[in-house]
Amino acid sequence: MKEKVVLVGNGMAGIRCLEEIIAHDPERFDITVFGDEPHPNYNRIMLSKVLQGNTKMEEIVLNDFDWYAKNRIHLHTGDAVVQVDPAEKTVTSASGKFISYDHLILATGSNPFILPLPGADQNGVIGFRNMEDCETMIDYANRKKRAVVIGGGLLGLEAARGLLNLKMEVYVVHVLDSLMEAQLDAQASRMLKEELEQQGMTFLMNKQTVRLNGDGHVSGLTFKDGSELAADLVVMAVGIRPNIDLAAKIGLQTNRAIVVNDFMETSLPDIYAVGECAEHRGTAYGLVAPLYEQGKTLAARLVTGSRDGVTPYTGSVVFTQLKVSGVDVFSAGDFHETDDTKSIRVHDEFDRVYKKVVIEGNQVRGAVLFGDTSDAPRLLDLMRKGTDISAMSKVEILPAENSTPGEHPVVSMAADEVVCGCNGVTKGRIVRAIAEEGADTLDGVKQTTNACRSCGGCKPMIEALLAHTLGDGFQANTADNLCGCTDLSHEQVSAEIREKGLQTTKEVMNVLGWKNEEGCSKCRPALSYYLGMIHPLDHEDEPASRFVNERLHANINKNGTFSVVPRMYGGVTTVEQLRKIADVAEKYNVPLLKVTGGQRIDLFGVRQEDLPSVWQELDMPSGYAYGKTLRTVKTCVGERFCRFGTQDSVGFGVRLEKKLEGMTAPHKVKLGLSACPRNCAESLIKDVGLVGLEGGWDIFVGGNGGVDLRQGELLGRVSSDDEAEELILAFLQLYRENARYLERTSAWIERVGLEWVKERVFTQQRELAGRLETALSTFTEPWKAIVENEQMKKQLFESEGAH
Repeated sequence: MKEKVVLVGNGMAGIRCLEEIIAHDPERFDITVFGDEPHPNYNRIMLSKVLQGNTKMEEIVLNDFDWYAKNRIHLHTGDAVVQVDPAEKTVTSASGKFISYDHLILATGSNPFILPLPGADQNGVIGFRNMEDCETMIDYANRKKRAVVIGGGLLGLEAARGLLNLKMEVYVVHVLDSLMEAQLDAQASRMLKEELEQQGMTFLMNKQTVRLNGDGHVSGLTFKDGSELAADLVVMAVGIRPNIDLAAKIGLQTNRAIVVNDFMETSLPDIYAVGECAEHRGTAYGLVAPLYEQGKTLAARLVTGSRDGVTPYTGSVVFTQLKVSGVDVFSAGDFHETDDTKSIRVHDEFDRVYKKVVIEGNQVRGAVLFGDTSDAPRLLDLMRKGTDISAMSKVEILPAENSTPGEHPVVSMAADEVVCGCNGVTKGRIVRAIAEEGADTLDGVKQTTNACRSCGGCKPMIEALLAHTLGDGFQANTADNLCGCTDLSHEQVSAEIREKGLQTTKEVMNVLGWKNEEGCSKCRPALSYYLGMIHPLDHEDEPASRFVNERLHANINKNGTFSVVPRMYGGVTTVEQLRKIADVAEKYNVPLLKVTGGQRIDLFGVRQEDLPSVWQELDMPSGYAYGKTLRTVKTCVGERFCRFGTQDSVGFGVRLEKKLEGMTAPHKVKLGLSACPRNCAESLIKDVGLVGLEGGWDIFVGGNGGVDLRQGELLGRVSSDDEAEELILAFLQLYRENARYLERTSAWIERVGLEWVKERVFTQQRELAGRLETALSTFTEPWKAIVENEQMKKQLFESEGAH
């Protein structure tokens, strides 16, 4: 007969414990859950996102009703447990349900602290703790004008931002002179206040509320200094109190919360506590990561049946991450300075970035990051592991910028470092899910690993790992909207860039009202492309907006190594090139050399740290096997050697490849030149395919040899190489100017129609070709920048060593 587990509380901590139990032994227990809310388990942390309008209520549900049914869990919503008999091991609910247990888990969470002020019991005075509070604020925003948030901490600021999004006039009242004083130092707090003031919040600092005015419904606040402030809605965000009423009735040992040991056991046998209602070694945690760590320990304790072999819970390194309308803030550990500590600081007033790392002895003790939180996972990992940093330089501990230009720091993290702090998910686990378990989207990673299911702060890191691991297989949004950061389509964004003369991705996002002011991995590369296409002579490349393959000029392989593809124009090579490739392959132990379908040689298995040296020693142009640009020009042997050939496919192919080298495009572009209709270069399944005839060429466009196989359509017939070149340039420029980012020529032509393409190509041929000529004139060999950057880093490190 199965042992009976009863969970009191249907929140994040308790249900995570059940998830861990089910993962260990799904058949071991008969499980019953009581929750006082009428909902399934949902992500309380994301309520602020719902309030801000970025997320819908149904999107924050972590485990829907089907999940309970699938796992044969007896769920009772809207029915709180009101009585427990520890001697008889029974619980009684408010509706009268009477159930016995073998193991009782208390996960009753906490309640918002409502200041005991005169008038606090009026309508229009609420906390911010659950779905109902969120719905109340949304309802008030539709009818009222002014909201006042009491409390300048994390939750208060998130509530204030949401109310601003709801078009309310928002005041934040704080009793101290610094916002988020428990999580930020004075400098970061000042910067946060300035940023939020620019967004429209009004702050009343050093203000102590003594009374809430009104006649049954709140109408304003009176402060200790005698001043007053009108209000239609007052949100209390001054803290939480562990919900220990039931525990006290049972007779459990309590202080601020329910006292537990390292195995989450309470003072009575077979009764356990996790989450905000539990107090461990004098600390009651209010953040999700410690609660999940507690749940993991308790699950192991219950499944094992004893303490033997169970890793005890010894406490957590707490961290806080805030993201309010593009403002990134992170803090962890103890960042207060003493006589025994030293600090490393970076403060960039131009980009509004501030970073401080506090060191005590040989360990990182705390950190505060403002404006750029990309170093957060690495610093948190150093603190959690207690890493000895005595051998690390200041630059290694807190780099002023990423070691690889444009590359997210998560890419260089070790596999065992934690990316999702809330759920304890490592980089290695996420990469394994992407590479081996088919989790090729953010939702897929969430479902497979639990990463990003809580605060959402690790979303940019997971997207960076998706792009890094999948490389060219990482696809952006194919819907009409460019991405979730904007309601504008690709065409609208491109038109706005032209009409408003926008020059940088940051400018585009600011002017066009991006929902996420930093953009995402979908829109940043697209904006970079549109800006470069529209302003070919003025645009400065933004490496941070490119996929990892394009930044490193090599394709990432499944095992984390890279493949290097030097260009061989028209598939033609020389003895000298072959000797270089052989020498490099031998020197760097390249495990595989393969002739590609594009008539080149691919060096598979190159380590990332060897890429600059490999490119330098090859001294050959990049074949752009990674880029949204011209990939290959495949040629047959042509009239020079083939008895069927009618045209010089090799010579013209080399000419076109050199002409189009470095051309940026919405997606990869491939050409094929066959000297006769036998089509040995597979010209009919290329983006642009030429088939030789007596006296000229037939030019086909929109072919695709990939998964969506498509034969190209005849664009036109020409009688000379010069005519063919201009027509091809005109077609490609029309594609560059009108296709959506990541839309192949095949999909583009199917969308707009060949006749639309023909009409514009033949009436604007000279102008289109001229614009592409202008864009091509700016091309420089990109991999050389990697080599130069590597040389600069070596010089810097040598200089540091000398000092």
